[in-house]
Amino acid sequence: MPESFVLVQWLNACLMGIEVRAFESIGLSPVVAAEKAMGINRAFALELLVAGGLITYFLLVRVFLSVEKANPAQQIAEILHEFIGGQAEQVIGHGYERFQAFVTCIFLFVLINNLSGLIPGITAPTSSIMVTLGLAVCSFIYYNFHGIREQGLIGYLKHTAGPIWWMAWLIFPIETVSHFARILSLSVRLYANMFAGDMLTLVIFSMCPVGLPLLFMGLHIVISFIQAFVFMLLTMIYLSLAVAHGDDHKRSPAEDVF
Repeated sequence: MPESFVLVQWLNACLMGIEVRAFESIGLSPVVAAEKAMGINRAFALELLVAGGLITYFLLVRVFLSVEKANPAQQIAEILHEFIGGQAEQVIGHGYERFQAFVTCIFLFVLINNLSGLIPGITAPTSSIMVTLGLAVCSFIYYNFHGIREQGLIGYLKHTAGPIWWMAWLIFPIETVSHFARILSLSVRLYANMFAGDMLTLVIFSMCPVGLPLLFMGLHIVISFIQAFVFMLLTMIYLSLAVAHGDDHKRSPAEDVF
């Protein structure tokens, strides 16, 4: 079935040739290369659209930044900055400012992708496991990078060995598995909630196209905000654990709750 989404058609027209040539460069015939080329799907195209929209928004806020007369876009940015900054200060603590830009982008990116499912004919990109897995891997790489950067590789690995040296042989593999399980936890939680929300809204629309769907659309909005907040909060918690030193490295109660 031909793709009806104009953005997907345009991206594939621009990039499909590059993908085919890449396969041909490793020895595949043009026919086989064309068959293996996957192209851009709708979820990825929507992600690019959301990312481009956020970049444009923040650039416009920066260009028209005013201390005396803040425009509505700047006021929204300031509210987000204060809200997310307050959360980061509570969870991460000292030095949270250097991580605030990342967690803000995570929150807005997940939220807008979640809300895009309200547009008729559009499925939220976050209802695809590949999208949520990509977001989880980005968060995983980010907090591990800063953990190693803050404490060094050896110091960071000591966290997974436990406080008792002679139990390290047992604690290390358990903590390592638990550590990588965070990727699964982040990705599946977001995917499952948004996929279920999209399917439920679709079923209600097909059964009762007037009136009742508005209630489920409101529920979808609430779930979208909650899931974006949880994803951001867990990223903050993992960051706080990664950059903590010595006795400060303790499991957060919030990590067990979520």
